[in-house]
Amino acid sequence: MAGAAPRVRYLAGFCCPLGGLAAGKPRVLCHEAEVFLSTGSELVYVYDQDGGLLTAAFRFPDQVWHLELLAPRRLLYALCARRGLYCLSLDHPGRSRSTSQDDRDSEDGDQPSPVIPVDPDACILPDAALCAFTLLDSVLVTLVQGPTRWKMQLFEQPCPGEDPRPGGQIGEVELSSYTPPAGVPGKPAAPHFLPVLCCVSPSGSRVPHDLLGGSGGFTLEDALFGLLFGADATLLQSPVVLCGLPDGQLCCVILKALVTSRSAPGDPNALVKILHHLEEPVIFIGALKTEPQAAEAAENFLPDEDVHCDCLVALGHHGRMLAIKASWDESGKLVPELREYCLPGPMLCAACGGGGRVYHSTPSDLCVVDLSRGSTLLGPEQPEEGPGGLPPMLCPASLNICSVVSLSASPRTHEGGTKLLALSAKGRLMTCSLDLDSEMPGPARMTTESAGRKIKELLSGIGNISERVSFLKKAVDQRNKALTSLNEAMNVSCALLSSGTGPRPISCTTSTTWSRLQTQDVLMATCVLENSSNFSLDQGWTLCIQVLTSSCALDLDSACSAITYTIPVDQLGPGARREVTLPLGPGENGGLDLPVTVSCTLFYSLREVVGGALAPSDSEDPFLDECPSDVLPEQEGVCLPLSRHTVDMLQCLRFPGLAPPHTRAPSPLGPTRDPVATFLETCREPGSQPAGPASLRAEYLPPSVASIKVSAELLRAALKDGHSGVPLCCATLQWLLAENAAVDVVKARALSSIQGVAPDGADVHLIVREVAMTDLCPAGPIQAVEIQVESSSLADICRAHHAIVGRMQTMVTEQAAQGSSAPDLRVQYLRQIHANHETLLREVQTLRDRLCMEDEASSCATAQRLLQVYRQLRHPSLILL
Repeated sequence: MAGAAPRVRYLAGFCCPLGGLAAGKPRVLCHEAEVFLSTGSELVYVYDQDGGLLTAAFRFPDQVWHLELLAPRRLLYALCARRGLYCLSLDHPGRSRSTSQDDRDSEDGDQPSPVIPVDPDACILPDAALCAFTLLDSVLVTLVQGPTRWKMQLFEQPCPGEDPRPGGQIGEVELSSYTPPAGVPGKPAAPHFLPVLCCVSPSGSRVPHDLLGGSGGFTLEDALFGLLFGADATLLQSPVVLCGLPDGQLCCVILKALVTSRSAPGDPNALVKILHHLEEPVIFIGALKTEPQAAEAAENFLPDEDVHCDCLVALGHHGRMLAIKASWDESGKLVPELREYCLPGPMLCAACGGGGRVYHSTPSDLCVVDLSRGSTLLGPEQPEEGPGGLPPMLCPASLNICSVVSLSASPRTHEGGTKLLALSAKGRLMTCSLDLDSEMPGPARMTTESAGRKIKELLSGIGNISERVSFLKKAVDQRNKALTSLNEAMNVSCALLSSGTGPRPISCTTSTTWSRLQTQDVLMATCVLENSSNFSLDQGWTLCIQVLTSSCALDLDSACSAITYTIPVDQLGPGARREVTLPLGPGENGGLDLPVTVSCTLFYSLREVVGGALAPSDSEDPFLDECPSDVLPEQEGVCLPLSRHTVDMLQCLRFPGLAPPHTRAPSPLGPTRDPVATFLETCREPGSQPAGPASLRAEYLPPSVASIKVSAELLRAALKDGHSGVPLCCATLQWLLAENAAVDVVKARALSSIQGVAPDGADVHLIVREVAMTDLCPAGPIQAVEIQVESSSLADICRAHHAIVGRMQTMVTEQAAQGSSAPDLRVQYLRQIHANHETLLREVQTLRDRLCMEDEASSCATAQRLLQVYRQLRHPSLILL
């Protein structure tokens, strides 16, 4: 203060856990040149400031929670967790004082040598529930954690030179109730915050200052003492024990009243007075001089002299500070003035120093506040100074020292100022010398020009901060929106992946239809995306539709590639539908390669959603740092397959002859013809036959035929649900054309044969009839249904045959899963048929090899024989059972 920076000097380093020392348990005591230090572990160190030596280290059986020094008797008291109270004589001859210079200078946490184990006989008060204690010359005050209430106990202290074990219990009282922390049954759990105890004496008390104990026991002026604790305490000249509890209560007990209550029992609650409730754990209780003249005189007291304090302070863990002082009200009556201040927290430790100053530590800084500013003289002769003597607000001043977990204020040094002894969270013991001789400067008088300039600077700063807040708010909103979108994407993914074979919450169905665009018929696919879930598809979702032709699927080395259509999905809420129509063919070559596979997939773009939030594209934002590339997601996004639909020849057939005469549509157009061929066609004489490969093949070559036979019993079992009462041949044809747009007309006319037109314009004839297979079963003929396909186009025959076989395979697989059994068959006959087929397949391979080597003249016979073999293979004598 006074603008001077503190002078910090490191003394020694001590062991600390990996995360640093925790506040509440470490303790630093200073008496003359000796420093007694506990880090919250089982070790207690003794350090000599004059020699700069670590003189000894005592090892206790468990963690040390609290230290007290009874200086006149040279006794050190230590509270050991779950063990009790220990007492060590500092003049014991067994204590070694030899350590090396290397131990003194090292700050790597090495333990000093020697380490003296504490004898179990040093435990003077074994009690596992003991949580706090304080000392007077003749009285030991303890606080015990009961099952549901705190209990304060008083014990007689032995005379000097006697066994330090306390005598009999001379008083006991229960404090407020509390909720015990969870712990192991039968073993009390350690409280997160320990209670705080200290002794307060009136100025007329005959108890010397040194006999108030080493915990910061202090003497209050009679006026404040009487206002706080009442006339009984003042008349009895009795010390009072102040207790700060983890729940925030600040209460007091008059010691002499507690002692006499054993001989004259009364209401126990009358012995305990609650002074205030901080509503947060109390971590420090202290007192100081705040009046300017009294504070200046107090700084000049010798260490052995008694200082009468005029202000009581208490600090809470979260930064709430209570100050109580005697003051005159407007009517001239002496009243207690109580003020609460809110300081930056959390508080780790605190200490009262000279000049009305309180030092407190937070994780980020060590600060000091001054309670003497604004104080008034204690007397009714100055009413103009105001009714209160405490400042209306406190402004902490930083000392630029962080993470102090234990603090002790030493008396005024010879050079002037205050000396603080501190222990950091890293286990470093340090001294901090402060020059506090000069008063804190008041506000300087400002000129009009400087005031205007200062106002402009403040307004400019406010504008910059407001602009930055708006940009940051925009960034926060973007990231919140991205998090919401990611949550929705996770829910959608889980819903789709967990649906299994049941109905999907988000589905995509595909249907086909023929449309005429200009002068060409085009096969169109309509994909309907339906959201039946409770989630919404918003930003980042895209519907990907991939169209894969049979040539691309079979020839992996070909140059053709699948066509993928991407359609952004925008605001598709629950129950909404989105319809997309796209062409399937014919392609640029005028043909339609069947079958065509249409795959629908939902794609969620992580780059678009997460990358846009972490690395916004708004270049006008100067306050947001650019997001490093390694933070962005490595994957582009997430793919969720929805459906896979195959468009085959049976779906693409058209039946112009089924339409009524007055509504009959024009004949379907074939692939786009060459303009020269179209011109020659128009120049052909009337009545002449059309020229071209297709017409010649239709006129001179017999139609190609393929057939497949299926057991009538198998078909009836598969079609019994949707085709009851319909002849089997008609039901079979309806089943084959179930995905064709003309199926309703086929059902209405009960057709068993039909002639349609393929996408390339060739006629395709489907015939379904019942036959009997007489040679397979010894028990008699097997009733079967023959499905026959006729066409002048060999390619169309293959495509239609492939589509029928695919449907049959699905039907047989489903019926086999239901446990259908086949009748008895003639195995020898089946073997003969299989051998014949093997012979025909070998002949096909031979003929195909011969075609590659023969000339054009001799290859005609080979090709004709190859067609005959193909016809035999497409008319198998086998039946699907």
